[in-house]
Amino acid sequence: MYHFFVRPQNITADRVVIDGDDVNHIKNVLRMKPGDEIAVSNGTDGKEYRCGILSLGEVIECELRFIKEADTELPVRVHLFQGLAKGDKMETVVQKAVELGAYEIIPVAMKRSVVRYDDKKSKAKTARLRTIAEAAAKQSTRAVIPDVHDVLSTKEAIEYAKSFDKILVPYELEGVSTDEGGAMDFRADVFARTKRVMESLKDVSSVGIFIGPEGGFDCAEIEALKAAGADIITLGRRILRTETAGMTVLGWLIYILEA
Repeated sequence: MYHFFVRPQNITADRVVIDGDDVNHIKNVLRMKPGDEIAVSNGTDGKEYRCGILSLGEVIECELRFIKEADTELPVRVHLFQGLAKGDKMETVVQKAVELGAYEIIPVAMKRSVVRYDDKKSKAKTARLRTIAEAAAKQSTRAVIPDVHDVLSTKEAIEYAKSFDKILVPYELEGVSTDEGGAMDFRADVFARTKRVMESLKDVSSVGIFIGPEGGFDCAEIEALKAAGADIITLGRRILRTETAGMTVLGWLIYILEA
């Protein structure tokens, strides 16, 4: 079933009005007809409004048939703090994070971020990322449109994350030890601790996940996150790309929270 977002004021007791770019898409791309059923959400209340098309003109008028609580949202609100990445990687991160259930994506200008945005570029980039988030929410039948926050500094991001029940930080050096000869070894116990931390998320309502940029976290950033109460975890023995790490954590969360 096709799914669309409308403004809250476009939904009344028995009618739903669809306007904007979706009108052309419904009429000329999907070629829908009166009587066809669609699903609509207002992007904020987590509900799905099932309705039937009544007429197709400059706007599309629909009859509201019933309302149901959407079952596509994770039981924990996941706020993904993504270190700024170069090229189109941020677009990929936003798209896939929305598909996997993230509630909010917060771009973070970290010490080792390769890219830097000035105010004008930052606003344009954020607007673009919000458009991608909405499109991904439609495709994945989300009941809400995850917000893409304005770019924050690491310090600002940590302060923001303190309001959440948990903070997780996947870190490539967690569990890695070096002997006197300089040889590196991976401690097996870090997997068990990571598993315990992930399992504990069943009992919280919000979690912030920090992902480093291409160059990884600076040591001072890790220490600041630890001071804020973050749990430092591992994603395994392999080094993941910045656009892969967040998706890995979200995949784990889907298994833990929805299985």
